[in-house]
Amino acid sequence: MAESSDIRFFDRRTPPHVTTLILIAGLSALAMNIFLPSLPGMTAYFETDYRVMQLSVAVYLAFNAALQILIGPISDRFGRRPVLLWGMVLFLIATLGCIVAPTAEIFLAFRMAQAVITVAMVLSRAAVRDMYPEDKAASMIGYVTMGMAVVPMIGPAIGGALDEVFGWQANFWMLFGLGVLCLGLVWGDLGETAQTSGKTLIEQFREYPELLTSPRFWGYAMAAAFTSGAFFAYLGGAPFVGTEVFDLTPAQLGIYFGAPAIGYFIGNFVSGRYSVRFGINRMIQWGCLICTFGLALSLAVFLTGFGTVNSFFGLMTFIGLGNGMTIPNATSGMLSVRPHLAGTASGLGGALMIGGGAALSAFAGALLGPGTGATPLLWLMFATSFMGVVSIRVVIWRARQLNL
Repeated sequence: MAESSDIRFFDRRTPPHVTTLILIAGLSALAMNIFLPSLPGMTAYFETDYRVMQLSVAVYLAFNAALQILIGPISDRFGRRPVLLWGMVLFLIATLGCIVAPTAEIFLAFRMAQAVITVAMVLSRAAVRDMYPEDKAASMIGYVTMGMAVVPMIGPAIGGALDEVFGWQANFWMLFGLGVLCLGLVWGDLGETAQTSGKTLIEQFREYPELLTSPRFWGYAMAAAFTSGAFFAYLGGAPFVGTEVFDLTPAQLGIYFGAPAIGYFIGNFVSGRYSVRFGINRMIQWGCLICTFGLALSLAVFLTGFGTVNSFFGLMTFIGLGNGMTIPNATSGMLSVRPHLAGTASGLGGALMIGGGAALSAFAGALLGPGTGATPLLWLMFATSFMGVVSIRVVIWRARQLNL
């Protein structure tokens, strides 16, 4: 385990500085959402249907989930550093492909390949768990993702402004430039944190059943997956609601779209400040309840006919707050079930979150159409969030039974 005195910035012989982990995880978050205000304009550019372009969210998340299953064991076998470096190089190539794509189909193929940047998200968490014990890891993951939350908070606003001035390709040029900077940062600062297993890759994958048969792992993973699922449904449906229901411009949508990130920032601060004091189970339960409460309130407002653009996006801060409290703690719980499989657990848990998110994002897009309004999206988000509450309650119940 690392002490802060053992970490020197831009020294590859020591573990990475927290700033490096924040920035590379932030790039992964930015790649997910910076271009969302441009979706209507991209639909016109490629002369296709909105639902086709909305797949740029779903295919990204689906490939992201598939990659996370592979990234964890590979990084446990070969180390965090080489996997991160190769992943970021491939991300840069895919980003250039998105910029020059002549058709929607080719764009979607390169957009899917862009998901390789998930190595930054998976391995920044795994590196924290390599460096710190369980409760401290939850706290540090909270601080890392608190800083990371600034990126999706401002990303759509920047993306919307870039779209209006330079066109949608400017969003991807920005991702390319930041990718180059982050690649240099990883090369210069990220020392290896993993104790590589020495096992073959096949032997590493054979250890998946050790996680899959753990009720604790499944409880934490499902709590995170269901709660974050509400947010991913938002990613899939909110651009349509903003442009078609409330008639927002790309720049306006970009500003409104960042509302959950405000709550996420606060939630991660709360996790960083209080996870050690109250324990991860309580923090996850509070986070799931807050998320569900916010969606129930928003749904009630719309069902009574008082829904507005401000109520829709404003109440989404509860989604961010709940996720900010749930995800760092549930992630720490998943990674602590089998500490020697931290990378594998981070990948598998992330795959469950992102894979479910891909399905919910696509489903949200399919639910919405002319005349539907925002209500179908809110029902989907509420049902998903409520299942997160059920999942963590099962974990707490089981823990009490085992302690009897």
